[in-house]
Amino acid sequence: MPSYTVTVSTGSQWFAGTDDYIYITLVGTERCSERTLLDKALYNDFERGAVDSYDVRVGEDLGDIVLVKIEKKKYWVHDDWYCRYITVKTPSGDYVEFPCFRWLVDDKEVVLRGGKAHLPQDDKTSQVKQHRQKELDTRRKIYRKVQSTHAVSYLCSWRLRMLTNNSTVVYRWKEWQPGFPMSIDANRHSELPRDIQFDSEKGVDFVLNYSKAIENLFVNQFMHMFQSSWNDFSDFEKIFVRIKNTISEYVMEHWREDFMFGYQFLNGCNPVVIRKCTKLPDKFPVTHEMVSVSLERDLTLEQEIRAGNIYIVDYEVLDDITPNRTDPCTLQYLAAPICLLYKTAKNKIMPIAIQLGQTCEDNPIFLPTDGQYDWMLAKIWVRSADFQYHQTITHLLRTHLMTEVFAIAMYRQLPAVHPVYKLLIPHIRFTIAINTKAREQLICECGIFDKVSRGCAEDEDQGGANATGGGGHVQLVQRAVKTLTFRSLCFPDGIKVRGVDKKEELPTYFYRDDGYLVWEATMGFVSDVVNIYYKSDEAVQGDEEIQAFVKDVCSFGMQDFDHCEFPKSLKTRTELIEYLTVVVFTASAQHAAVNFGQYDWCSWIPNAPSTMRKPPPKEKGLADVNLIIESLPDRGRSSWHLGAVWALSQYQENELYLGMYPDEHFIEKPVKEAMEKFRKQLAVITSSIKRRNEGKRLPYYNMSPDKIPNSVAV
Repeated sequence: MPSYTVTVSTGSQWFAGTDDYIYITLVGTERCSERTLLDKALYNDFERGAVDSYDVRVGEDLGDIVLVKIEKKKYWVHDDWYCRYITVKTPSGDYVEFPCFRWLVDDKEVVLRGGKAHLPQDDKTSQVKQHRQKELDTRRKIYRKVQSTHAVSYLCSWRLRMLTNNSTVVYRWKEWQPGFPMSIDANRHSELPRDIQFDSEKGVDFVLNYSKAIENLFVNQFMHMFQSSWNDFSDFEKIFVRIKNTISEYVMEHWREDFMFGYQFLNGCNPVVIRKCTKLPDKFPVTHEMVSVSLERDLTLEQEIRAGNIYIVDYEVLDDITPNRTDPCTLQYLAAPICLLYKTAKNKIMPIAIQLGQTCEDNPIFLPTDGQYDWMLAKIWVRSADFQYHQTITHLLRTHLMTEVFAIAMYRQLPAVHPVYKLLIPHIRFTIAINTKAREQLICECGIFDKVSRGCAEDEDQGGANATGGGGHVQLVQRAVKTLTFRSLCFPDGIKVRGVDKKEELPTYFYRDDGYLVWEATMGFVSDVVNIYYKSDEAVQGDEEIQAFVKDVCSFGMQDFDHCEFPKSLKTRTELIEYLTVVVFTASAQHAAVNFGQYDWCSWIPNAPSTMRKPPPKEKGLADVNLIIESLPDRGRSSWHLGAVWALSQYQENELYLGMYPDEHFIEKPVKEAMEKFRKQLAVITSSIKRRNEGKRLPYYNMSPDKIPNSVAV
C-alpha cells in the first residue's frame, strides 16, 4: 500500500500551536487520499515551533500531488493554529513543498498549492484554475467570526486571547475620510482577518506604548503641571535626561545655529521638501539688498539663482488648515511659511529669508540680520511647520496609507501562487494592522493625535498635543493627495523633479545618495524575479491578475483621482519592474528614512515643536525669550511629544530587515539565488554607509539596509 510522508511545520510566534484536530487530504492528478487525522498517540502534536511528520496511506498511487487540503476542527474550544508549511514525500522519494504561512481559525480549511510560482496563463488544468479562482473569491468575501459562548477554565483562558469578538472581517475597500486613499473595511484591529493581524496586539497599542515611553523617559513627573510653560530653553533638558543618543544630543547643542537648521532639509526626518529655486515666487518678494550680507560669491541674488545655489521650501499646503481646538483653555496655531536657503562655498545649506505666511501682506520677511530672537522664532515656526508636514504627509500619507493601498489590492487580486504575491507579501507584513490600529487610537476623532491621554493629565483638562489634531490632519491629507502622483513615488523621479539630483551640487545629501543605492539594488532584485517568470512583454500583458492588481490600486485604492496618474495597466516588463520597485521601496526604505529618525531630530522640543501656543509674529522687534517660551509647547505637551517620538522610533521585536525572507514563499532555486545576490548588494551598501559615518557627530544611517525593516509595521 503506497505511503506518503507528510511533514507539518508550526509557527514559532506566541500561541501558534494548537490542541485542535488537524486533518489532511492529498489531492493528486489521478485521485485524492482519504481525509486523514494527523495524530500521534501519546504525543502532543502541533506545538509552537514544532515540525511533525506523519504517514498517510492510500490504496493507489495518487499521481502528481498538486493540492493539499488542511482542516482544523475544534477539540474543546477553538484554538487558532499557525501553519508555516507542509511537505509531502511521495512513494518514489520526491518531495513536494506547500508553503502556507497563515492562521487556521475556528473550523477552517485551507487548500494549499505547491510552492512553485505560476502565472495565471500558465495554469492548464481545470483543477488548479478552479483553486486559483476560489482563493481569490474567498479573499473578497465577508467573513464572520462569532464569539465563543463555551465556558472555559482559567487554565486554558490564555488560548482565548487569539479569538476575536463578534465582528466582520473583510478584504474590501473603505473610504475612511473623504478624499483619502482607500483603506481596509475594518474599524478595529480585532476585525481584521487573522492572517494580517499582529501576533500580539498589545505590542502595538499606541496608548499603552506612549504611556510606557513616558514612564521610561522619566517625564511623567512634569504631567501634574500640564499646562504650565517652561521657564527657559535649558528647562527642556529636564525631560531630556533619560534616553539620549549622538544625534539628539548634537541637535540639543546646536539647534540655534543656521547650519543645523539647513542641514535637516537634507538629512533630517523630512528630507523631501527642499527644491532648487529657479525663480522667486511673486508671493515671496525677497530682494538682493535683503540677503546680500548672507551671499558669499560676490554675485547678486538673481545670479546665485541662475548658478543653482538657491533652494526653497514652501509649506503652502498648510495654509488655512484649521489648528487643534480640542482644549478650550489653550489656543494653538499653525503657519504656512516659505524659506529661502543658500548653498555656501563650503556646501552648507543656510537659511537666508523666512516669510511665515503665503502672502507678503502682514507677513514680514525675517532675515539673519534681524534681532536674534526674531530670527530664532521665525526658524522655530518653520521647524514646527516641517513637523506637521512630515508626520501627516511624508510619513502617514506617502508611506503608511500608500502601502496599505498596495496591500489590499494584492490580497484582492493576487493568489498565493502568483510570483508577485510571493514577492510582495514580506513587504506588506503588518501594514494593514498598524494602519487600522492608528485609525482606531491615533488619528481618529478624540484619538491621541487630538488629545493627550487623561491618564497622563488626570487632574487637568485634556489638551491637544498636536497642532493639526482635531481634524487639521484630515484636511492636510486631503490637500496632499491632490499632488500625490505615481511618479512622485518613484524615488529617482522625486529627487529629479525637485532639482536636487546632482551630487556635485549637494555633496552632503546622504538621503539622496543612499536612497539611490537602495533603489537600484531593490530594482535589480525585482528585475531578477520578474524576468524569471515573465519571458516577454506579452506575458505581462496576458497576466490578467497583475493587470487587475494595478487597476484595483488606481480605480479603487486611489479612487481614479484625475491627478494621481497611477497606471491602470502595464504593458512591459520594464513597467512592471518599476511598479513593483515603488511598492517595495515605499514600504521599506522610504518609510525607514522618514520614521526611525524621529527621536533623533524631534526629541529636542524647540527643534520640532508639535504645536505653537502663540500666533506667528506679524512684525519684527517683538520677540524675546519669554515670547518664544510661551509659544513653544508647555510641559505636558512637551513630555507627551517626547514620549510619542521615542515610541514611534522603536523597531518591532523580531524585526525583519530588507532582504530577510525567513518565510519561504518562493521555493525555486533561481529566486533564492536572486535573494542571496540582493542580500550581498545590501551588505555592500551597509558597509559603505558605515565607513562614511565613522567619526561623524551627525551620522546618517536611516537608509542603511541593516536599519530598513521590510515593511511598514510601526
